Amino acid sequence: MSADLKKSSSNGSEKSLINEEQQAKISEIRRLIGPLPEKLAIYCSDAAIARYLRARNWNVKKATKMLKETLKWRAEYKPEEIRWEEVAHEAETGKIYRSNYIDKHGRTVLVMRPSCQNSKSTKGQIRYLVYCMENAILNLPADQEQMVWLIDFNGFNLSHISLKVTRETAHVLQEHYPERLGVAILYNPPKFFEPFWTVAKPFLEPKTQKKVKFVYTDDPNTKKIMEDLFEMEKLESAFGGNDDSGFDINKYAERMREEDKRIPAFWTKSEAPPEPMPTSSVDLNSFDSDASDSGKVDGSASHVSDSEGLISDKSVLVTKGSDNGNGSKELLYR
Repeated sequence: MSADLKKSSSNGSEKSLINEEQQAKISEIRRLIGPLPEKLAIYCSDAAIARYLRARNWNVKKATKMLKETLKWRAEYKPEEIRWEEVAHEAETGKIYRSNYIDKHGRTVLVMRPSCQNSKSTKGQIRYLVYCMENAILNLPADQEQMVWLIDFNGFNLSHISLKVTRETAHVLQEHYPERLGVAILYNPPKFFEPFWTVAKPFLEPKTQKKVKFVYTDDPNTKKIMEDLFEMEKLESAFGGNDDSGFDINKYAERMREEDKRIPAFWTKSEAPPEPMPTSSVDLNSFDSDASDSGKVDGSASHVSDSEGLISDKSVLVTKGSDNGNGSKELLYR
């Protein structure tokens, strides 16, 4: 049986119908990963594992390695615990925010304005980006896995270019949020951006490169991209739409604080009945990215940094069956 994707052409996404062979690969990865703490088990839904498989052309060994790296990263970085108040200072200029409209396919839209950069901290910039990605995912409808990025280059100049931030951004997005980007619109990029794009492209997977679209207001052909993707009445005037309300940090802050309240329920196995606890525990240090496809892992503590806030004894009890990825968890993290 072919492992080719059965893509839907009606919803603008790459979400696929899983055939038997693909489902078997998903189950094999779940077996190789083993039991997980509740939040990581919720993360490892069938849909999430399929994204890692698609990102690695359905190669089980490569997808398992990639997923293990993400699980280590999520255990250390704890992206689901970032809250608005922690990153609000990064958001003040509107350099990244989730729009209050969606595209015609129902996808969440993240607006990015590199000229509005207000921080020299790479760590702070990446943490705010991660917060925005988690929020965008939180707001995806049940039938969508991907989002749209609208990148506004108004006011952009050479001083806004940072290869270090670009590399870090590409790494986090490609390695830990695979198959989340539907399309990235580069709106009115200046001519001097072209050589920068040439330098930046090697940091991107070929599949990601193809999702990047250049749009210019004086080019009717590229402008049609916007008209095909968005309801122009709802689209911001900065992108050729008819909404000129603009970004208001106070209103946005209020919106984010309210949405932060939804996060705990998103990461709780709330719909499943309580089950007995096993006597064994899972070691988070066992996620060895160099492990073979056999599923053997290295328990060396050198793979996890204590300073990043991991549980002090580095082991956690998990509920029976919490690694099956079905039921409520599939709904909670698509």
